[in-house]
Amino acid sequence: MTMKIATLTMNPAIDTSTSVAEVMPVHKLRCAAGRRDPGGGGINVARVLRRFGHAATAIYVVGGITGKLLRKLVEGEGIESRIIEADEETREDFTVLEERSGNQFRFVLPGPALSETVCSAALDTISALHPAPEYIVASGSLPQGVPADFYARVVSAGRQVGSRVVVDTSGAALSGALATCPFMVKPSLRELRELTGEELGEEVSMVAAARRLIAEGQTEAVALTLGGEGAVLVTGDGAWRANAPHVEMRSAVGAGDSFVGGMVGALASGDDWEEAFRRGIAAGSAALLSPGTELCRPEDAERLFVEVKTRKIA
Repeated sequence: MTMKIATLTMNPAIDTSTSVAEVMPVHKLRCAAGRRDPGGGGINVARVLRRFGHAATAIYVVGGITGKLLRKLVEGEGIESRIIEADEETREDFTVLEERSGNQFRFVLPGPALSETVCSAALDTISALHPAPEYIVASGSLPQGVPADFYARVVSAGRQVGSRVVVDTSGAALSGALATCPFMVKPSLRELRELTGEELGEEVSMVAAARRLIAEGQTEAVALTLGGEGAVLVTGDGAWRANAPHVEMRSAVGAGDSFVGGMVGALASGDDWEEAFRRGIAAGSAALLSPGTELCRPEDAERLFVEVKTRKIA
């Protein structure tokens, strides 16, 4: 039987979230009880996939005491782990909701510097997956020590075992990945602007930029997320625009990861591009309803799915 989906996270974190009446300097801030979740792009995607009933194998780097806690948190959500050991401590991130204003403050620490040995171990882990997954989701930032072409190497390793590799990252890591034509990339509008150097102020220019990437053999599909304006999907066969359902946002953490999890899970279940796109939008929107770092809930995503409308772009 074929493994459906694996995820890769080179820069995972323990995400701690809490709330406080008001953020002020100098004074001690008495916070509400904290919540710890396993975090980092690929781990978040695996968490979403598991909630939607998909078996997901999470490949990630761990180190030190915090790394042991991260592994415990991941496995506590029923996700199979493939561990890559590192010498330095796994990072922690901190999210605080200011109750007075409703603003969310996100403190993101840098990840540990990783050696070439750790990078090679991650690629070897992908090559050794048996049976090979249908999809590999490589998601999140690359920490110090990891070369900008690392995701390109992941795409190549995935292709050699017959997997479709989805990449969700930014900056040099994204441009590096495009050298080996991943199955799909998921930039935000800001990330696509940085990649192309273009303003991309209108839908026609966004679609044109995505189509150029596909025509030049840099990727097979582009899922462009636009925040509250929805998203655009461009493939070799067509292009679609989808609205974002209106929701009262409680937290923006993990919306993009929820989008990827919802969409890739739907593709793995046999849905066509347009249907999977709608599933991704619904999951990403549902994540906004959950506090802190909880990500999306399936019941919210299912309810919002009927509100997601798509139109084909000529």
